[in-house]
Amino acid sequence: MLHEVINWLITTIGTMGYPGIFLLMALESSIVPIPSEIIMPPAGYLVQQGQLNMALVILSGTLGSLFGAYLNYFAAHYLGRPFLLKYGRYVLITEEHFRRVEDYFASHGEISTFIGRMLPVIRHLISLPAGLAGMNHIKFTVYTLLGAFIWVSILTWIGYLLGHNEALIMQYSHQAIIGVIAFSVVLVTSYIFLHRRKLARIQIEE
Repeated sequence: MLHEVINWLITTIGTMGYPGIFLLMALESSIVPIPSEIIMPPAGYLVQQGQLNMALVILSGTLGSLFGAYLNYFAAHYLGRPFLLKYGRYVLITEEHFRRVEDYFASHGEISTFIGRMLPVIRHLISLPAGLAGMNHIKFTVYTLLGAFIWVSILTWIGYLLGHNEALIMQYSHQAIIGVIAFSVVLVTSYIFLHRRKLARIQIEE
């Protein structure tokens, strides 16, 4: 099954080129649960074969991820937010809950968006609470691009180095996920430590 899917993706990407990568990654980042682990490695394989350019593949995948994230962000902000503010009380979602989400993303939206773009499942969803909370659009864009660029680059290079070996691609993709999770844990731990030190210093100064 996986062999047929990857062959189809190689054919599709080879035919559509960079717009195909953009479209598939946009779908992956929005509401269609297409794993990026089966999109970018085949594109990397086509780079190895000389059919595509590495920089343009990574650019297409990163911008596609951003576009898909925008769809979720703006839908949540302009459709979901007014709806939940008006009717949320019927499902126990109050304005106080919204205020807490807004406060959280005002203080921690950058690291949440950055890490969320690299983690399975979360990368499909992180744009929704960011949009509902009205996270600063420029910050959302910057950290979405940064996280997407890193993850897209990793997967593309896996495909480039391993070629058409589906088993090894999935093995190293899973290892990449584990590595990203470990990196995220270290980053979050460091962030919490520094944030608490900052708060303590502010309290002392006051």
